This record gives sequence, structure tokens and C-alpha cells, in this order.
Amino acid sequence: MFTGLIETTATVAEVRANSLRISVDPEVPLVAGGAVCLDGVRLTMESAAPSELVVTVTDETRRRTTLDRITVGTPVHFELPLAAGDRIDGHLVQGHVDGVGKVLRVDDEPAGRRLWIKPGDRLLARLVAKSSVALNGVSLTVAEVLKDRFSVVLVPNTMAKTNLGNLGAGDRVNLESDLLTRMAREGHGPELLEAVARLPWAGHLSGPVGVQKVVAQLAAGGGVVVWDPTLEGEGDVVFAGERFRPEAMTFLLTQVCGHTTIPCAVEVLERLEIPRMPGEGDRQGTAMHVPVDLASLPGTGVSAADRAATIRRLADPHAKAEDFLKPGHVFPLAARPGLLAERRGHTEATVALCVAAGLAPVGVCCEVMRPDGVMADAADLEQFALRWDLPMIDVHDLARWL
Repeated sequence: MFTGLIETTATVAEVRANSLRISVDPEVPLVAGGAVCLDGVRLTMESAAPSELVVTVTDETRRRTTLDRITVGTPVHFELPLAAGDRIDGHLVQGHVDGVGKVLRVDDEPAGRRLWIKPGDRLLARLVAKSSVALNGVSLTVAEVLKDRFSVVLVPNTMAKTNLGNLGAGDRVNLESDLLTRMAREGHGPELLEAVARLPWAGHLSGPVGVQKVVAQLAAGGGVVVWDPTLEGEGDVVFAGERFRPEAMTFLLTQVCGHTTIPCAVEVLERLEIPRMPGEGDRQGTAMHVPVDLASLPGTGVSAADRAATIRRLADPHAKAEDFLKPGHVFPLAARPGLLAERRGHTEATVALCVAAGLAPVGVCCEVMRPDGVMADAADLEQFALRWDLPMIDVHDLARWL
């Protein structure tokens, strides 16, 4: 999470096929594996040394941002993520660019310089006069919103500290609407106030400290959000099976809304004699096994309490094959033996997190789906994580630091 307050700029030193090498002030603290916001785009530091870092840039990022045309020598706005105790004087920038806009006109005014920008229709609908917008990662106030464009005014201090004063008609810029405004307009006002008070302990975390926070949350019986940008392009809420309660199952059913599955170490499924389902499976190589119910349940196995009881028994090292009915309503998945070293999927991430937390290698994961039935993307997921006080981590961070 970022604020849009730019204190320094950096320079592109090298453009590679899948990364950029960036030169920055040697006083700036850099951590390999941590996040950084460059011109409003959230990226991960592959490596870091005094005065230099290398960031990964995927083809998808290039297509959706102005990084598709970046060249050696280009100055970029540079911001590190919020840390505990940091001031929040700008607005909250996720680094998930909503779209690329085009500068239509630049007008000099007595108080500064006005930029007229044409965004995509979807972003324009989110903008409100006097609210905030991030322009190449810089927190600005929307001055006016017209039918097909909006304007911002650059004051002398902004032009002195950023590169925005160099923009001219025809230039392209990265745009991101204000997270707080979006959450408020979607009716999450109370959750919004609580989320701001909790920053940066909830929302998108990164690096070894972020992974430690996620593991601690899971060990305490809480949920976490794991974002998979590569294999599925989806995010899952994950719980530990050993600590799973009916309230958590109700949360998955009513707020997360995806398909709840139970990733397990393969030896657990072999010991409990739960066979793999026939067929080749999905395109992601998920190893689906026969669904089960706990045999001792008085109900049908469908209720939140019944499913939670079945899941806890799957995680019990004393469980036996005869404890379960087949088929049932709880869907186990087999993780690859090598976990994240073998496959960077939600199944392996869930089991790896349970192991790191010192718990049984049985977890619970459920995809986050928006109310309109569309799977949540990275920006949606961070809003979801903030609303529900959940830490969020990339599966690649887990693979690197667990």
C-alpha cells in the first residue's frame, strides 16, 4: 500500500526483456523481495543493492501501463510501501493501475498548471470532483470532471518534486482511482474507517516480513488472502484446517463466494484412503479427490458446522479411513510433494502455510468472487482484504520466503 506522496525520483538504468534495472538515491532503504511503486505501478524487487534495484515487469504489466514504452534514462516516480507508523497525508495507492490516460491539453494558470486528461470510460465513471486520483503514482485532487475528460492542477511544489510538469499534450499517463473513495461508494464506510486505522497490518504485504505476518495470522486461526498472478490469476482466502471453525465456513460461503476446497498433503489422503477423482482434471493441474463427509455427523454434512467438523477431522492425525463417508460435501485436493518448489498454486500455498505455522498439512481455500459473479482481480482483492482485516500476500512471495 502506498500514499502517492513522492519524495524522490529514480532513473531507468537498463531495460531487459522481463525486468528493469533502476538507479535510486543510496539513502533509500531497499529490500530484495519487497514491493516498490514506480510511476504508479506496483512491482517486486528481484534484487536490491545500495543505489540500485531490479524489478520484474511482466508482459501483462507492460500492456496495461506506460511501462511498455519506457527507455534507458527515463526518470520515474519512486515510492516504497507504507510501514508501521508512517504518516498518511496523500490518498491510498495500491499500485494496480486502472488504465492509461492521454493528456489532451496543458494550460498554465496563475496558481500552477492544469492538465486535461482523457481516461477510459470505466475509470471516468469512478472520478468525482475534489476526490483523489493517482497520476503516475502521484496523489492529486480531481479539479473538474466533464463528459469525456477530467482535469488536475499541478501546484509549484508538485512540479518541483515530480516529473508531472514535463507532461505535454499527447503524453500517456498511468491512472488509479482512490481506494478510499471506491470503498466508500460501494457502501463500506464503517469498514473503511477501521481499515485506515489498521494500516499497514492488513491489505497487500510483501517480503519476508509480510510472509511472517501471514503465517502468524494463520497460526492464530485467522484467514489470509493469497494472490496467484500467474497460474490462475485469482485470489483465495486460506485458513488452517486444524483451527477451522463454523464461523469461518459461514464467512467463505456468504462473503468469499467461491468453491471451498481442502488442500492436503498427499500422505494424508493416502492414509485416509481418499482416492483421486477420475478424469484428467482442470487446466491448472489441480489434483481433485473424492469429496467426503464425517460419518458421525447427525446432519447432511452441508451446514457450516458439519463441513467445519469434517475439515477438522481431516486435519486430525488420529483420523481413520472409516471416519468418512464417500462421496460427501467437502472436497479434498492433493498438494504436490514438493509444495511451492514444485508448483506455485493455491493448493500448494495453502499446505505450505499450514506447515510453516506448525499445524497439520491440511488447509482450506476458497476463491474470492465479486458480487457480480466475476472473479476478483488484484485490486478487488486488496479492497476485500482491507474490508475484512486480512493480510494479503503473493504466492511468489511465499515461494521465495517460506
